[in-house]
Amino acid sequence: MIPSVLPTYSRAPLSFVKGEGAWLIEADGSRYLDLGAGIAVNVLGHANPALVKALTDQAQSLWHTSNLYQIPQQQALADKLVDATFADTVFFTNSGTEACELAVKMARKYWYDKGDKDRVEIITFSGSFHGRSAAGIAAAGSEKMVKGFGPILGGFVHLDWGDHDALTAAITDQTAAILIEPVQGEGGIRPLPDQCLKGLRDLCDEHGILLILDEVQCGVGRTGKLFAHEWSGITPDIMMVAKGIGGGFPLGAVLATEDAASGMTAGTHGSTYGGNPLGCAVGCAVMDIVSDPAFLAEVNRKAGLLRQKLEGLIASHPDVFEAVRGSGMMLGLKCKAPNTDIVAAGYKNHVITVPAADNVIRLLPPLNLTDDEIAEAVTRLDAAAASLS
Repeated sequence: MIPSVLPTYSRAPLSFVKGEGAWLIEADGSRYLDLGAGIAVNVLGHANPALVKALTDQAQSLWHTSNLYQIPQQQALADKLVDATFADTVFFTNSGTEACELAVKMARKYWYDKGDKDRVEIITFSGSFHGRSAAGIAAAGSEKMVKGFGPILGGFVHLDWGDHDALTAAITDQTAAILIEPVQGEGGIRPLPDQCLKGLRDLCDEHGILLILDEVQCGVGRTGKLFAHEWSGITPDIMMVAKGIGGGFPLGAVLATEDAASGMTAGTHGSTYGGNPLGCAVGCAVMDIVSDPAFLAEVNRKAGLLRQKLEGLIASHPDVFEAVRGSGMMLGLKCKAPNTDIVAAGYKNHVITVPAADNVIRLLPPLNLTDDEIAEAVTRLDAAAASLS
């Protein structure tokens, strides 16, 4: 008999009833140090007082009206994002998947309105993850994502990650945009080198095509900048955002320049819940904290401390771990032992990590993890590794 919850997840035997900062607590009081943060979502930890206040204050006033009317909280969050980024305009969604759908529509509508109706192809890369919607799985293109769900949405050109010659050769008169994650998350914490991102920007400018960045997982302070592309000094034309922007409340967004968004006029897109007062009130509180240069400086300091300790962990367990990679508080441990075994061993030692491709475990903790919690995290990971040696 099928369970009442559709069994699309292979769930760990853990059930949490409470969260406090970087900790998750089961009904029996067992405490787990959360280095997954809901897969890079809880950027300020669980039950953060500023976010709780923003949500409860708004909940006592107004929950939902729909986008048929002006939404002050939405305007406030859009203004914060525009002021802090390359963008001129923002559309709010409920998730990264929905952000991907709009980003694809926006790029294709851009060329349609310019009279170039054949420019529909979007170049994407192996190891990518852009959500599980029709456009998202088509963009990723991997067999794991698309098998059994045909016919798959067309118009995507899939290239090997890092193959510069193939990328140059793939650009044609039908190319509308290039879509890439500055740091692949699901693909195994693979950062795109700054020079490569600069090269992509130059290539797009040379051919007059749009650059779409998926910063759903690597954005909102995760790498030590507000958005990961800032390290390279370039800007995209369109950017997908979600996860951390709501600090745990479902919220996503597409940010764009005025030119890139020019085709998205009244009636071309919509969302019943996107940009609702609750989500945007929380998003404003997240932005007020995470966009502060002093906060980001602390993220970078703590990221350096965590990475240093992880290097020691790898040296202590060369039969379990191979290397650490990533940026800021978006780190991956490349494993020699099966990554799923290490994640399971972590559960036994009350530390939560997240598996990824390429036999990697992801460390995506709250950005306000303390120094003591960093030390405790590595101690628990050490115990987990020792149990597998």
